[in-house]
Amino acid sequence: MDCLFCSIIAGDIPSKKVYEDDVAYAFLDISPWQEGHTLVVPRRHSTDILDDDTVLAEIAPAVARVGRLLKERLGAEACNVVSNAGAVAGQEVFHTHVHVLPRYADTPGIANLKVPVAAPMDDVWRKLGGAE
Repeated sequence: MDCLFCSIIAGDIPSKKVYEDDVAYAFLDISPWQEGHTLVVPRRHSTDILDDDTVLAEIAPAVARVGRLLKERLGAEACNVVSNAGAVAGQEVFHTHVHVLPRYADTPGIANLKVPVAAPMDDVWRKLGGAE
């Protein structure tokens, strides 16, 4: 298999599984951003969440279960749920996956990624097909 996550799901590569069901498999990230950083992946291969209109809906229940597990077992106060779609967005393994990151009051959250946006919101809205 050429896909790292397909190989993990097949059991050919070991992982630290924390949850699985018929459509999703969740395991600890080998390069965690936070203790408990978990990846939720669909069992069937797709490149990213933009590649297939149904894949995110299929794994959403598993994402929610993993988030609750991180809160219950690790005492997380909240979770970030993130999916990078494409290399420029930071995707490194091209099999759809969702990062579930436990968050605590004393740890930085995803808000630290904010950068100033120069384009007026109305211009962006029109480019996206907005109409008044």
